[in-house]
Amino acid sequence: MQRVARIALAIIEVLILSALILAARCANYQDVFVGGDVYFTDADCYARMTRVQMCEQHPGLIVRHHDFENFPAGVTPHTTAPLDYLILVLSILLRPFTGRAIDLAGALISPLLALLGGWFLWWWSRRMKFRYHWPMLILYAISSILVHGTELGRPDHQSLLMLLITVAVCAEWTLRSQAGDTPATTVYRWSVVNGIAWGSAIWVSAYEPLLIFMLVIVMSLLQGRGLLFAKHRRGGWIWFAAIIALALVIERRIPSLSIFQPGAIFRNWSSTIGELARVSPTSSIWFRWAGWLLVAAPFLAWVALRSGVLFDGATGSVRQAQTRCCALPIFALVLLVATYCLTIWQARWAYFFMSIFVIVLPSLLEPIKSRVAVWGALALSIFPILRDWDERIWPNESELARRVEHRHESVDLHELAITIRSLEMRPFLAPWWLSPSIAYWSGQPGVGGSSHESLPGVADSARFLLSADWQKAREILENHKVAWVFACDADRVAENSAAILSAPMPEHPLCQFIERTSAQAPWYLLFAGQNGSGKLFRVVNSR
Repeated sequence: MQRVARIALAIIEVLILSALILAARCANYQDVFVGGDVYFTDADCYARMTRVQMCEQHPGLIVRHHDFENFPAGVTPHTTAPLDYLILVLSILLRPFTGRAIDLAGALISPLLALLGGWFLWWWSRRMKFRYHWPMLILYAISSILVHGTELGRPDHQSLLMLLITVAVCAEWTLRSQAGDTPATTVYRWSVVNGIAWGSAIWVSAYEPLLIFMLVIVMSLLQGRGLLFAKHRRGGWIWFAAIIALALVIERRIPSLSIFQPGAIFRNWSSTIGELARVSPTSSIWFRWAGWLLVAAPFLAWVALRSGVLFDGATGSVRQAQTRCCALPIFALVLLVATYCLTIWQARWAYFFMSIFVIVLPSLLEPIKSRVAVWGALALSIFPILRDWDERIWPNESELARRVEHRHESVDLHELAITIRSLEMRPFLAPWWLSPSIAYWSGQPGVGGSSHESLPGVADSARFLLSADWQKAREILENHKVAWVFACDADRVAENSAAILSAPMPEHPLCQFIERTSAQAPWYLLFAGQNGSGKLFRVVNSR
């Protein structure tokens, strides 16, 4: 009976956790499923889905070049194959249930990866016998930054990275805390899991995972070579090396750190990208991510140190032997501090900071013996997170109006994009943040793009839309072989283009002419259609 009761309790826990994870990540369903179509949350997501379309049309294709952005030169992207084919496989599983399998797979992939991450943390925390594993699981489920990285309609590689790095850090923790007390076969399996997770994460992106991995390596070398080169680690290293070798063979290119580009255009462009923004240590957004527990974290780490539950991993020393599994490894604390500092530099690191924060939370709370105190503190600490959810689920009138307007604009842009579908290649020019979605819907390449690799096309798009010299604007169209021009929201387009180029705004930029008074547009732009959110012009070569 006790076994049956434990199994029933485990099933109930998993169901509650799953419902919480999915409810949080699918809260934006009204913005994703509009009028029977699927709309993704970010421009980069449309670029990813264009890659998936290409893989569906040409099975086995490894996309190493994007012709659909920065046309005609194209770009060599930083994105890699694993997520492309993960979405494609999911779409194959969904085909019996929908005629829009690719779109639906793209919408669902990140919430499903978050669900896998939640199940893994539930299983791992029970195996580690954490006393306070539910505070970790609750924070994982509702933290706004973790939800944003894995929300519905966001097929971005960050969701896959969050899962892989979570598994890698947990496996590293288990190896360090149980290497001497666990059967050799179990330790070997954890070593293999660790190697596969790190290798796969670096394959997906040789940026955040590589830096975090290098931090782990440096910490291990400082603490003792045995942490890296012990016998039980060999299996993990073999799998890690095999996956990295496989990635190099399949991708056939060396990962680029082009995100660190010099130049004014890159600096101006990056200032418009939320993930590249700096996060002030005094910003209230930290509390919407982690709650008030973030304030208590340094104090809790100090208490853990004083109470002897900070585990160094090298000698296996921990004053309270019975708490060794729950003890906080020094490497995890270093990763937490490092990712916090990196988040101050670039907001994109917040996904990994919070992933590591939820992992270490049970150990930070371990010295507190009173469960009532812990749960009371948790209930108070998540108030900023719940307030953020309150504003998101029940927005004020202005926010609700903005969302409705955004949905209408997406639908209108979709309708215009469909009209330029053709078996022939007929490139288009549009504001850079709209180019990936138009390329996805129309099947035509665009001059602009949302990646840092497509900045030459972004700059030329901005120059065209901001131009007061119609002859120079025409030369830009000719250089990029443009057949179509999209016009919308002239004020925003002009402001953004001026910011990208660090240029003064002309009194009458071209984008205002074609969006507001199409009859006065240059002779080479022939009005072809419009709806409530934009206009479409066909480029002609002669009068």
